[in-house]
Parts: sequence; structure tokens; C-alpha cells
Amino acid sequence: MARQQPTPAPQQASEQQARWVNCPQCGGRSLYSSANRFRPFCGERCKQIDLGAWASEEFRMPTEAPPDDAAFGDPRLLP
Repeated sequence: MARQQPTPAPQQASEQQARWVNCPQCGGRSLYSSANRFRPFCGERCKQIDLGAWASEEFRMPTEAPPDDAAFGDPRLLP
């Protein structure tokens, strides 16, 4: 499916230097400028996919599970 690339309006292009970056979701080209309301994504679909990944907690910091015999909870509150 071909995507249409947003084109900056003439007054916006002169305000700041627009640049092309890779979309963090699909890797396609994305205009990083105020003219692209989905930046840094290439479009609404990629933005929604990324939002869904955050909402379903697919992006997490890796942690080690506590040992089975360790008490759970805040160690400052345990006796």
C-alpha cells in the first residue's frame, strides 16, 4: 500500500528546516516537521500501532523476578 508523504505548507517550510526521518514503526520515510501532525510517524496507522503497543504494555523495562522465598512489597515497609 503506497503512502502519501505530507508536504509542508510554504510558510511552514521557511519557518524551520524540515527533514526526512525513518518512521519508528514501519521504517518508511516520514517528514519530521510541524506539517506532519503524526511526526515522528509516517501516518496515523503507525502512530496508532505504537500507541496500542504502549497501552498493552508491550514496551516494558526488563526486570528480574524476585526469588520465590523473598517477601513481596516495598522493602522499606517490611519488618
